Amino acid sequence: MLSPKRVKWRKQFVGSAHGLAYRGSTLNFGDYGLQATEEFRMTARQLEAARIAISRSIKRGGKIWARVFPHTPVTKKPAETRMGSGKGNPELWVARVKPGKIIFEMDGVTKEQAQEAFRLAAHKLPFKTRFLVRE
Repeated sequence: MLSPKRVKWRKQFVGSAHGLAYRGSTLNFGDYGLQATEEFRMTARQLEAARIAISRSIKRGGKIWARVFPHTPVTKKPAETRMGSGKGNPELWVARVKPGKIIFEMDGVTKEQAQEAFRLAAHKLPFKTRFLVRE
C-alpha cells in the first residue's frame, strides 16, 4: 500500500475539499486518462486495487502513470471507547480527489484496451469517472 515515508505531522485536520481541480486536470504523460468527476477521499487500498485492475487488463503492455498519492492520514478511535481522551491514531492514508483530477494515465496501448482497462478500474473506485483521449 502507498504511504509517505516521512511526514512532518502525524495527525491532520479533516478539512473540506470543495471546488474543482485546476492542477492535474490535463493529460501530461499518456494518450488516455481516467478523470474524476466527483469529489472524494480515495484510500491507498482503492488506488492500489484500481492500479492492479489496469495492469492485469493490459497484460504488462504499455505504461501506466498514477497521478494521485495518498498523503493525508485518517485517524480512528478504537471500538467501544468513551468520548474524549484525545484524537485517535492514524489508521489509513487517503488522497483528496477533486472533480477534474486525472487519476491514471496510460500510453502504448490501443484505445479499446485503454477504455476496457479504465472501465475495470472505475469499478474499484468510490466515485464517478470519465475516459479521456488526447486530441
